[in-house]
Amino acid sequence: MEAVEVARPTLLVTDSMFNFWHSKFHADSIPSLRWHVSMDVPFGVKSTWTGLTTEKLTKHFEKSLATNYLWAPEGAAIICFTSGTTGRPKGVTLSHSALLVQSLAKIAIVGYGEDDVYLHTAPLCHIGGISSALAVLMAGGCHILIPKFDAGLAVGSIHQHHVTSLITVPAMMADLVSFYSRKGAPEGSETVEKILNGGGALSVELITHAAKIFPRAKLLSAYGMTEACSSLTFMTLYDPTKESVRQQLQLNGVRNSNLARQPEGICVGKPAPHVELRVCAEDSSHIGRILTRGSHVMLGYWGQTSNKTSDLAGENWLDTGDIGQIDNHGNVWLIGRSKGRIKSGGENVYPEEVEAVLSQHPGVSSSVVVGVPDSRLGETVVACIRLNGNWQWDDSSSNPSVSDMANYLSGDILRCFCKEKQLTGFKVPKRFILWRRNQFPVTSTGKIRRDQVRREVMSNMHLMISSKL
Repeated sequence: MEAVEVARPTLLVTDSMFNFWHSKFHADSIPSLRWHVSMDVPFGVKSTWTGLTTEKLTKHFEKSLATNYLWAPEGAAIICFTSGTTGRPKGVTLSHSALLVQSLAKIAIVGYGEDDVYLHTAPLCHIGGISSALAVLMAGGCHILIPKFDAGLAVGSIHQHHVTSLITVPAMMADLVSFYSRKGAPEGSETVEKILNGGGALSVELITHAAKIFPRAKLLSAYGMTEACSSLTFMTLYDPTKESVRQQLQLNGVRNSNLARQPEGICVGKPAPHVELRVCAEDSSHIGRILTRGSHVMLGYWGQTSNKTSDLAGENWLDTGDIGQIDNHGNVWLIGRSKGRIKSGGENVYPEEVEAVLSQHPGVSSSVVVGVPDSRLGETVVACIRLNGNWQWDDSSSNPSVSDMANYLSGDILRCFCKEKQLTGFKVPKRFILWRRNQFPVTSTGKIRRDQVRREVMSNMHLMISSKL
């Protein structure tokens, strides 16, 4: 039986450059050509035909040149919605300039190029996925699309297509590490050369495992937000061509002994090119709201007249909603979100700072710190804890000593641990709750839904009080 080759219908996409070569193009020589889409036709006007000929194609092109174009106001390119961690998602209107600046920054810092094979692990409805995709597109790289993130599917794509770059959030990295650990040898992962992490800090444990699984990969982190068209700062967490993982973590970690005065919080690196940052401090501590301005900043929230900007001396700055400081070397240190701030006894407590300390305990897999109403303090600090591996929770004993309680944790033990790590007294959680579910609630981009955790904590505490009455 003779095999018959069936030609698939062909789609032709042209832009204004078509004027230079259309006379040499013979559409009749391609029987499978069925559709033509002109990038110069206004949105909403059909540009598809069946049975194209060169004559029809040329006439339509000449006609499209005289079309009056309609542009979105202020050079708006897309409306991208926030992840909605502190409320209802808002539509952020971003300009062409913002997307270009962000793409160029990622090409310069991450190093995307025409030889890259980029795996789309993040959804294209979020700014992280969009901005990295456009950067790779601008650099001329190859794109590998998967329906949604799944560790097994992602690993299979890495092996099959020899993926060189991808982006993650901490939850994605944890899933990849877990998958490779179960599988054994990371066969095929040596093709990965660049991994950009956003949406939260990676733990020391995850960075160490990632460096082993992707031995040739440069691991970077980015801090940013949708309103700033993605990344504001970048930082290299691990570079396989330089020192060992442990040495680099010591240099880039939360504690840097080279600084005379140790800044608070977590270092998120230096600002990206063309990104201007400043801190609006309320006192002499140099800690305050992180502001930014430049062509990367949003045009505004879709459908809202009042936008998230601060008018300082007549200058238009975007208030990121984050609290932090900038050290003498230009590094940005992130302390926490202003909206997630806990006001306890008149003092400010930022959950992220407490969580960073708790994550250093070998028995703590992850934690979420929230503030709950308190009649005396205003709010009291509560930590929800997920345990690692074979660790067990025993809050019945008031003895904080761990000498005879190997692999056991309690609220007293963790309070002592926080004090040993020199966490200020009012920041140490007054209450610890074991989180018995598999995961903390997160958004589609992997960010913790702190508001939901807080509601569940308050509900749990209310039930405990009711049971004692």
